[in-house]
Amino acid sequence: MRSAFVVTRVVLTLGLLVVHCEAQRKPETISPQPNPQTNSTKAPEEKSSVSSDFQERNPRYQLRPDDIFDVVFEFSPEFNQTITVQPDGYIALRGVGELQVKGMTIPQLTDALRKAYGAFLHEPAIAVVLKDFEKPYFVASGRVAHPGKYELRGDTTVSQAIALSGGFLDTAKHSQVVLFRRVSEEWVEANVLDMKKMLNTKDLREDLHLRPGDMIFVPQNRISRIERFLPIPRGNVMVNPAQY
Repeated sequence: MRSAFVVTRVVLTLGLLVVHCEAQRKPETISPQPNPQTNSTKAPEEKSSVSSDFQERNPRYQLRPDDIFDVVFEFSPEFNQTITVQPDGYIALRGVGELQVKGMTIPQLTDALRKAYGAFLHEPAIAVVLKDFEKPYFVASGRVAHPGKYELRGDTTVSQAIALSGGFLDTAKHSQVVLFRRVSEEWVEANVLDMKKMLNTKDLREDLHLRPGDMIFVPQNRISRIERFLPIPRGNVMVNPAQY
């Protein structure tokens, strides 16, 4: 009897060990990996869109808070109204309610109004006329003769904007001019331009066209940063300013 009990106990112990080992060998859960083919095709599209955005010429004006415009209905004058864009980008429309318009161009706004009023008007003929809006501008900063905020009149490139701000100073680093462009409330794109190479080769294809709100920054060149630490020649004598 005792030997049978011992054998039974050994068999049960071996069974439990087998079950435990099988549990330990349970396959791991592998989180799904992104499809490399999808990523490789998506990246060029994003790069291309950024490049085309910087190269865009004559962009349409985008609505901003405090802009004022008239909405004119050709066949339903009772809906004519003068509207001011609120600080949050919304407008209040007669008979429709609120609509987010910040960042829209006039054609985009016109289409949105047609859709909104098309719910109860048959093919409404609507015209939008800007009355008061922020004048387009650009900012030139860094090593230019006259840094500041300038009105953006017509199609203007980076080299033209630098000329308008008085040109480069002697301490400017022509090869690393930075063009900053806001693309959303959270993001700003930066494009580094080698103006020195561009002007020397007379190849202006990379002379980017400005958009309202762009900022140009001209950094200081390396030699001007260390110039005050270099010996200054006075006549035939080398004088180290660090001595004084």
